[in-house]
Amino acid sequence: MADRHLQEPTRLVLTALADAPRHGYAIIDEVQVISGGRTRMLSGTLYTALDRLLKQGLIRVEREEVVSGKLRRSFALTDQGRDVLTAETERLRAGVDQAERRLALGLQPKKGAV
Repeated sequence: MADRHLQEPTRLVLTALADAPRHGYAIIDEVQVISGGRTRMLSGTLYTALDRLLKQGLIRVEREEVVSGKLRRSFALTDQGRDVLTAETERLRAGVDQAERRLALGLQPKKGAV
């Protein structure tokens, strides 16, 4: 997984779990905050992603509890999930650094230009 980049929803879910375990609806809320309101994850999409991330070993179930007669699971990053998110963060940072460097070069007057 380290050789390909993460899709934005996956990156946002992993980021939402980076600082603390969260249950599904808390992840949905956190994704909206992290994305500056640009991404509103639907519960079906989230739980499909959570199942996939569990199978990949990037997250784990932190705890389960019954709330109002329904099972609520809280999820946390695994060490592997933290490593994948760290690698993705470094990849994105390198891309931003390249864009900023090239933008700065583009602002410099060209030799011989008036």
